[in-house]
Amino acid sequence: MVAEELRFEVNGQLMAARAVGPADGRPVLALHGWLDNAASFRALEPYLDSVRLVALDLAGHGFSMHRPDAMPYYIWDNVADVLSVADELGWEQFHLLGHSMGAGIASLLAGTMPERILSLVLLEGLAPLADEPDELPGKMALAIRRRQSRGRSPRYYPDTEAAVQARMKGHFPVTEQAARWLVERSIVHTPKGVRWRSDPALVLPSVLRLSEAQVRAFLCAVKAPALLVMGSEGIGTPLLDERAALVSGLRRLTLAGNHHLHLDESSARAVADTINEFHRHL
Repeated sequence: MVAEELRFEVNGQLMAARAVGPADGRPVLALHGWLDNAASFRALEPYLDSVRLVALDLAGHGFSMHRPDAMPYYIWDNVADVLSVADELGWEQFHLLGHSMGAGIASLLAGTMPERILSLVLLEGLAPLADEPDELPGKMALAIRRRQSRGRSPRYYPDTEAAVQARMKGHFPVTEQAARWLVERSIVHTPKGVRWRSDPALVLPSVLRLSEAQVRAFLCAVKAPALLVMGSEGIGTPLLDERAALVSGLRRLTLAGNHHLHLDESSARAVADTINEFHRHL
């Protein structure tokens, strides 16, 4: 499948995307998980029916620019970025497909601008991590200390193959093919070797998160038809059932696979078939 590389200027920052499918296909914005990139949806691409899939590299990931040094990575800024990209595409209304962190961004967006979202497909995630008010002082202090001590040198690998092997064994392990797809958008070649392209600030603790009550308010505001797909060997969350009950008419399904079931060639077809069926009945 022939892919196009797209670029958008969002608030003075360059954002990149990978687009596939007919220009007049169903408009779908795809949002990847933490430390992944737009290649996260490559295994799905051949199987999605009549879809114009625009998969973003979120800020600090893939080929998109890093946020300025003084600016933390707040999830609500991602919501604004996605809306700006939709505006540049000329999509007044569109569908969302999100994985993990991307699913949390998609849910917030669907609750923020329900009139613009036609449907919501969430893979291995429903809403962002939350902090309770009494946790904030300690967590903010930790985040500030970590930012002040930032300065660890980047890790270098001798070649692309070494980076692929490292990605296969990451926090959420993936197959070799999945790792190769992700690494294509994740590395920079330098005289010292290969290093990760993603912003090191992405691994720092969050200075501030929404509270659980705030997250639930967004979920209650979702109006679009929604589908939640979890992997049988995925990560899950203890709050998943309570949060899912707040999304009106949410369909839930568990498929064989791990946290990256959509990126694993052995399970991606089943994920795509499920998405196609969901879209056909909208």
